Parts: sequence; C-alpha cells; structure tokens
Amino acid sequence: MKKIDVKLITGRLVEQGIHLENKMSDEYLKAAAVCELNERDVAELGIRDEGNVRVKSRFGEVVVMAKVNNENPAGIAFIPMGPWANRVIDPDTGGCGMPHYKGMDAEVGLSYESIPTIKELMEDVK
Repeated sequence: MKKIDVKLITGRLVEQGIHLENKMSDEYLKAAAVCELNERDVAELGIRDEGNVRVKSRFGEVVVMAKVNNENPAGIAFIPMGPWANRVIDPDTGGCGMPHYKGMDAEVGLSYESIPTIKELMEDVK
C-alpha cells in the first residue's frame, strides 16, 4: 500500500469549534477526525477525497478521513487539535504543559479501517 512522508501540523478550525460543546457527536467527529492534504498528495496516495487514511508518527497512529485542502502545500498534513491529533503528537511538553503541535514527521497511507470514536480512543489508552 502506498504511503507518503509528511510534516504534520495541527491547529483549530472554525467547524471544529462549532461542535466543541458536544464532542461525542457525529458532527464533531466529522470536523476533527480529518487529515487535510494537498490534492497532489491525495493523488499520489491513490485515494479519494473523504477516504480514510492512517496517520502514523513515532508517537502513535490514528485513522482519520482525508480531505483535500489545496491551501496546504504538498507534503504538509493538517489534523485539527483534539483527540485524534493527540494520538500522533509528541506527549512531552518540555515542562510547559503544552505539547508540540507543529512540524512532526509522519507517514500517511490508505486505511480500510473505520475512524475511531472518542470513546474508542479513550478506551484504547486506559
């Protein structure tokens, strides 16, 4: 299966913020369990927009939905801050209490697995 190396960044999205009060909802999952990629990266992976991908870093991995965003340069993947991004970011806060959310090396590839719910993510880390 084809995989690409990317620099992973995270941040907040308006759509995600709209649903912050109901993080267990399908709407929050659809807004936050995504990986935005340039259309060239999506084409290189041989996937379609809104297909599932596995994002893997040295800190962990997670399945999310790929979304085309041509505002991202090729080689940059964006996952909104939240439970799904937390699976792949460095947990070391360097003493400041805030993890590093920008510029992590990661790998993205097609996945046939379903996107985990927040409940499933939390059960997995018990």
